[in-house]
Amino acid sequence: MVTPAPAPAPVPAPAPGSRRTAGGSRAFAVLLVLSGAAGLLASWVITLDKFKLLEDPDFTPGCSLNPVLSCGSVMESDQASAFGFPNPMLGLVAYGIVVCVGVSLLAGAAFPRWYWLAFEAGCVFGIGFVSWLQFESLYRINALCLWCCLAWLATIVLFWYLTSFLVRDGFLPAPEPVRTLFAEFTWVLVLLHIGIVGMLILTRWWDFWTS
Repeated sequence: MVTPAPAPAPVPAPAPGSRRTAGGSRAFAVLLVLSGAAGLLASWVITLDKFKLLEDPDFTPGCSLNPVLSCGSVMESDQASAFGFPNPMLGLVAYGIVVCVGVSLLAGAAFPRWYWLAFEAGCVFGIGFVSWLQFESLYRINALCLWCCLAWLATIVLFWYLTSFLVRDGFLPAPEPVRTLFAEFTWVLVLLHIGIVGMLILTRWWDFWTS
């Protein structure tokens, strides 16, 4: 009589931080594609209008609606070329990368930890740059660009959901309560961030909005 071979012992699940590569859920991939596409659209429109302004100083962008919602004022400011070239040209590259990552995830790609951390570093720079531009628009330029606001929104959503993904997958070390927070309430952090920016915009021009 032949004795059957014993069943293999189950492989334990990897501890947080031990995974070498990770993909993402379909919902996360779609979020990357949509947020990247929104930022890409905003950057493309602003770039076209910037070129038109360079050709014709009297050109008025379509989103210049009033003294506050004035894309032209923002595009002509020094802050609009923080690195010596129009800011939206940087967005064309950055948001294009976001779309590519999202499409790759939809195709089943998985990336190593260093790739995700580099992606996160880019998003940290992006949210920091966007926060600076928000301050400059509200308190230095004294005008808002609607297309810029779309790019701000895309960056905020991207930053929080990417950070949430990396914390939950163990690529960013965090205590269990923080991991639970991101697992359950990432959407709250996104809405809170957007709400704070919205409140700053509302209070900055309160007299204008209520007149």
